Amino acid sequence: MASLDAPLLRALRGDRPERQPVWFMRQAGRSLPEYRELRVGTRMLDACLTPDLAAEITLQPIRRHDVDAAIFFSDIVVPLRLAGVDVVIEPGRGPVFADPVRTADDVARVTSIDPDDVAAAAEPVREAARRVTGELSDAVPLIGFAGAPFTLAAYLVEGGPSKEHLRARGMMHADPASWHRLAAWLAKVSRAFLDAQIEGGAQAVQLFDSWAGSLSPSTFREFIAPHSHDALEGIEVPRIHFGVGTGAFLDDMRLGGLADAVGVDWRMPLDEAAALVGPDVTLQGNIDPALLGAPWPVLAAHVDDVLARGRAARAHVLNLGHGVPPDTDPEVLTRIVAHAHGYDVDAGRADAGGSGTVGESAPGNAA
Repeated sequence: MASLDAPLLRALRGDRPERQPVWFMRQAGRSLPEYRELRVGTRMLDACLTPDLAAEITLQPIRRHDVDAAIFFSDIVVPLRLAGVDVVIEPGRGPVFADPVRTADDVARVTSIDPDDVAAAAEPVREAARRVTGELSDAVPLIGFAGAPFTLAAYLVEGGPSKEHLRARGMMHADPASWHRLAAWLAKVSRAFLDAQIEGGAQAVQLFDSWAGSLSPSTFREFIAPHSHDALEGIEVPRIHFGVGTGAFLDDMRLGGLADAVGVDWRMPLDEAAALVGPDVTLQGNIDPALLGAPWPVLAAHVDDVLARGRAARAHVLNLGHGVPPDTDPEVLTRIVAHAHGYDVDAGRADAGGSGTVGESAPGNAA
């Protein structure tokens, strides 16, 4: 288990460690050739619930990139699978549910499942987390994660991926009682999943709201924020709250001060984000994933700009503004980490020696 002096944990507490902490959302998984080799013949959800596989996949980017945190390898629908909901992940499409939840009767049916059933079924999750934390150094903590209630509901109500989440957003206004019943249940399910990872040794957690950007600020405040708050309330490790496209209500992502850190996507400069959220929260982000294929001088200048703007916050964890794209060259991520670790936190500038050893142009996909 990592020391409390680990750079990531210090940053989440509001400190600025000598070493700039950096990790990447979706760092474990499809961009790594060793992951693709390991996954041959194994379905996604089966891999998530096989402790030795989930642990090995979680550890792969630590060995390759020297990042400052491991992010638990899983999927946001795993807790629903643990609850007995019929869901599969279709390659090239995403989570698909056999029985979408669209009516009051559907909501009553799914919410009749006791969230404690998730905790009881989550031993593979605890065991995988225990295996990971047993392998990590005292400088690298494990981050647990779960999907936020709205993002889970967006999949569950639509029955699969959707661009606009019209059914989920419509339920909020057409049948608010059913919506709040469903979202409250999903908050408990996500919480049970987070607790299992913490019991296995996770020392921070991230609540991930992929689709929150489809909401208006008023809708987020009324229908979403209270349930996301409930998913995180009472957790005794640092809490990160991240959503895509949430610039219009970024301050609300603090959940009333409950979040220790707020993730920012690539659309909003971090100094502007810091002005919105105030001095009492750490910011995480926000390298534009689209620039990972740019020539190294272009990407390095962008990373330096992100790091410089991150100095406006009380502390900063370098990350992407969303997850690692599947066609990313892993060497580019390794180079970003080396570059960030060469950044002079006190002076606010990059050390020329920290730029790594990859060639001067970002190479194409190695796989």
